Amino acid sequence: TSDAVLDQVLSLLQQDRIIAFPTDSFYALGVMPMSHRAVERLLACKGRSDGKPILVLVAGADQVSTFAAEVPLVAARLMAAFWPGPLTIVGPAKADLPNALTAGTGTIGLRQPHHPAVLRLLRHVGPLTGTSANRSSRPPAQHAEDVLQDFGEELGVLLDGGNAPGGQSSTVVDTVGGVKLIREGPVSWDAIQRVLACA
Repeated sequence: TSDAVLDQVLSLLQQDRIIAFPTDSFYALGVMPMSHRAVERLLACKGRSDGKPILVLVAGADQVSTFAAEVPLVAARLMAAFWPGPLTIVGPAKADLPNALTAGTGTIGLRQPHHPAVLRLLRHVGPLTGTSANRSSRPPAQHAEDVLQDFGEELGVLLDGGNAPGGQSSTVVDTVGGVKLIREGPVSWDAIQRVLACA
């Protein structure tokens, strides 16, 4: 992930190409989330039509305002406590986001990953979608070879980081109008409640 390589990756993303890269758990497929064409291409590539929003990976809290109409106080507290890390925070989305990104929910899920190479990528090219690198209904990929076998020439580039560690997918919490657990993962609901109780 030299600057020269990252410049090439940025050029491909600006052409609405799809890239694959390892994260804290599995490989992910990334496109520029503000590009309607790229997000539609991503959904077609995965064969996904489940109407679910697409996660966006950010390099830090300073990139959240690109996607969030507002940052609820509880969301800010959770970011401070658990980012970077395996916590996806759902909040109110800006109105100009691609509909395929939000699936018409009016919300957007954001996460700052802990993986140092991914953080460097995100700082260089900007936020990316973080949907798992697998065809719809298939398990997420831990190995670069599996991603290449599934997607091949549909990818602009595959950043091979070796075997991804696997494990649980991120915890997901909804912070619109309070805090609601959507999916428990590595960050426990008890840990989240303790942070909010101490605030």
